[in-house]
Amino acid sequence: MTAPAPAPAVDANADAPLISLTWTDPETGHRGHLVIDRLVRGVSSGGLRMRAGCTLEEVAGLARGMTMKELLHYDPAARYIPLGGAKGGIDCDPRDPAAYGVLVRYLRAVRPYVERFWTTGEDLGLTQDLVDRAAAEAGLVSSVQAVYPLLDDEAAARRRLADAFAIEVDGIGLDGLVGGCGVAESVLTALDRAGVPYRGTRVAVQGLGTMGGATARFLARAGLRVVAVADIKGTVVHPDGLDVEALLAARDGHGTVDRAALRAGDRELPPGAWLSVDADVLVPAAVSYAVDTANQAGVTARWIVEAANMPVLPEAEALLAARGITVLPDVVVNSGTNAWWWWTLFGDIGADADEAFAYVRRSMRTLVERMLTRAEAEGITPRAAAHALAADRLPVVTERFGRYR
Repeated sequence: MTAPAPAPAVDANADAPLISLTWTDPETGHRGHLVIDRLVRGVSSGGLRMRAGCTLEEVAGLARGMTMKELLHYDPAARYIPLGGAKGGIDCDPRDPAAYGVLVRYLRAVRPYVERFWTTGEDLGLTQDLVDRAAAEAGLVSSVQAVYPLLDDEAAARRRLADAFAIEVDGIGLDGLVGGCGVAESVLTALDRAGVPYRGTRVAVQGLGTMGGATARFLARAGLRVVAVADIKGTVVHPDGLDVEALLAARDGHGTVDRAALRAGDRELPPGAWLSVDADVLVPAAVSYAVDTANQAGVTARWIVEAANMPVLPEAEALLAARGITVLPDVVVNSGTNAWWWWTLFGDIGADADEAFAYVRRSMRTLVERMLTRAEAEGITPRAAAHALAADRLPVVTERFGRYR
């Protein structure tokens, strides 16, 4: 079998990001990073993550990915105009008692960028509530205040976003569900194109935090069988399907499941066992670099759907492709959360859960269909197709709004 071609660069003339910096916390020595890959209309977008071992190289890769996510959702007829890509990262365990103080001091240090150039929010290790609280303590109006000058009616837009964040669906905030809705729709689109029925399709999810938990919920409700979920303690499996709702209700703030909620037939395996369980779809929804050249050999699933950012190493993806295993890339699959923020703030949708889910599903299905159609037509991987789509849109956005580099 000939492996599909690798992905081309989004912008061959823009290898270096616009801004790249590293900050050292004077109290703990922890380091934080900020990379602004590109500005569109003077503003960039990308979340802030916190994890032990976070590097500048990792943040730069994530920032470039955000540039692609923004480009992929460009619709000249929409009110939401894509921004540039950026990312922040702090090398600190979010469970460390000192972590919140580090977060506040980091935001104080990068405050000028947040005020004018970088809109940010929750990412791995941080919730939006925590980011909002730390931002206020750091003297910021909002973590997305840099975009306010681009709004037609700032007061109405801020009320709309605040109202959307106040919505709960089955006890979970709407902001914690839209991303998983987009991931689930990506899975369902792939199944539909392959003619695979939902019922009986087996799924393993790594990470039961915001993204993984919501993905598991939407897939289970669509009729798929979630046979494994993994957290920091290990992998919980059941070949007939897990009780997803019970596991979600038993999570702590970091997505770790209280094992007292397990049923008699549920088994516990090591943390890495999710990769090799008997499943059709794997959803890595936790850390980056989860699938490498060694452990990919144990994967037997037909699809890997990247709910996390950069979970599959490029070298591993090439080996998977050679074995006929399809990776649906993060730049498409997990882009729904970011897009929902802007669809709501700019006014393409209102503060309504049904409208939000419908818009996310429709937009993600269209994007995944376009990506997979191009991949099949050109004999390339879905990631290469996504990069090509972004590359096609870059000159269109640049011509309309200029180039800020």
